[in-house]
Amino acid sequence: MSHIQTSHTPEFNSNLAELRLLHIADSSLPIGALAHSFGIETLVSREFLSVKMLLYFFEIYLAEAGLLEAVFCRAAFRLVSPAHESFPAQQWVELNDRLSARKSARESRAGSAALGHNFLKAILNFGSFPSLQEAWNASRQCAGLIHHSPAFGLAAAALGLLEDGAILANLHQNIASLVSACQRLMPLGQTEAMQILWNLKPAMIECAERSSKCGIENVVSFTPMLDWGAMEHPALATRLFVS
Repeated sequence: MSHIQTSHTPEFNSNLAELRLLHIADSSLPIGALAHSFGIETLVSREFLSVKMLLYFFEIYLAEAGLLEAVFCRAAFRLVSPAHESFPAQQWVELNDRLSARKSARESRAGSAALGHNFLKAILNFGSFPSLQEAWNASRQCAGLIHHSPAFGLAAAALGLLEDGAILANLHQNIASLVSACQRLMPLGQTEAMQILWNLKPAMIECAERSSKCGIENVVSFTPMLDWGAMEHPALATRLFVS
């Protein structure tokens, strides 16, 4: 059984924690993130989104969809706690079900679940983590979806990482993936893409801070254009992405 230190134990190794966080948030982690645009491909195809609009678009995205993901990521992180005598498997399943209910577009819901399934499976290959295995088994037994943000939060806690750092890393990973999608859909060069990602960091911090004051019972996300884009995506004549 793998022994995981947490920030509350004397043996906590901050350097190891930071490296582990970099590892699980790395775009090269084989979870299939490059196959999804979550509706952005439709918006570009219909000429509703341009390079000049991207910074503003992602700032709004973080304020709405980003906050939703951050709240559920944080809630999953807190399922791994000394206060729980055993892993609360039913709460884990319900958490994912509640996030599914907030994703009105089937394509975005399926994409998030595909990434979450692949992410948790990848982390389980790194060692023996009882809480993650129990979460995996619980979801499999009830044929429930495993969404990416909750899976990230749960894994970060099981690996002994810091909560706020995990939320920020997940937000950064999600936005970086979407910016990468824009590079393949638009005349967006590497330098400008990195400038956009750099300038979005204050918005990521604000989103993470807001998520610490918001629970899953009262978080809301209003993204009608993205939802429409995801729903319309299967009807595009040509597609680069699955969603």
